[in-house]
Amino acid sequence: MKGKGNQAGLHARNIHQGRYDLDALANTLPELNTFLFTNEYGNLTLDFSDPTAVKALNRALLLHFYHLQFWDIPEGFLCPPIPGRADYIHYLADLLGDSHSGKIPAGLKIKVLDVGTGANLIYPILGNACYGWSFVGSELNPLAIASAEHIISKNPHFSGNIEIRAQTNPENIFSGIIQPNEFFDMTMCNPPFHESALAALEGSQRKVKNLTGKSSPKPELNFGGQAAELWTDGGELQFIRKMIQESLNFKSQVFWFTSLVSKSENLKPLQTQLEKSGAVAQKIIEMAQGNKKSRFIVWSFLNEKQRKTWSEHRWS
Repeated sequence: MKGKGNQAGLHARNIHQGRYDLDALANTLPELNTFLFTNEYGNLTLDFSDPTAVKALNRALLLHFYHLQFWDIPEGFLCPPIPGRADYIHYLADLLGDSHSGKIPAGLKIKVLDVGTGANLIYPILGNACYGWSFVGSELNPLAIASAEHIISKNPHFSGNIEIRAQTNPENIFSGIIQPNEFFDMTMCNPPFHESALAALEGSQRKVKNLTGKSSPKPELNFGGQAAELWTDGGELQFIRKMIQESLNFKSQVFWFTSLVSKSENLKPLQTQLEKSGAVAQKIIEMAQGNKKSRFIVWSFLNEKQRKTWSEHRWS
């Protein structure tokens, strides 16, 4: 089952089409009014370069559309743009549907691993709300783990549906998280894509300039983000290479491995590595939000017969 994007490029099932209804969102979360103003064109808006305003908008979106009772993140952590994050979830649903006679499997029987779930817990929140999937979120940072577990505790309907597991070895991705005889229908990841702290800082500065037309006078990460969220030695290419290599150890326990790929020039070397690693199936799934293009890479070590048996056994 393929979902088609609208004129802005969002997935057809993405509920965040068109402009935000800020009046409705402020009715759900009155504190959002603090950040709203009418611009020169007479439109109600907010300053998208202000991290505090963006966090309030995110909270309003999650409470309004996804029926959360609570959502917050500690200062200095990444505040994710909800529409783009939702697109990854919807395209993953299509991926499962393509392996299930066009019918998207839903419910807790679908188990997803979110690698580096972060303090915001965004992918498990969206995936559970949209399709009822169960999630395991892995995370290195103790503060992020505490934040994610706090979100779960404040939203009782997540209890038993979303589990946080601490990754105790920063050199590992799947090892120490996927347990013996445990099976996941998908893994997903938004890897750190910068090669260094300086590159992350420069990226933040560019983002502010694109939004405001001005350079930020302060050399800070205006959109938040801890080191492990934003950069890693070798950037996203090295990180996903490591993920591919480690996925070999769990090739019979995961139906689809997936990861966002921020830089298109990284696709070819990753595809080459997958071929050398013996991946039976691989594909690139393109996404778009407005003028921004994004994509994720998908691979599996299960052949067509094994995938058919898996889907009939686990999803029907």
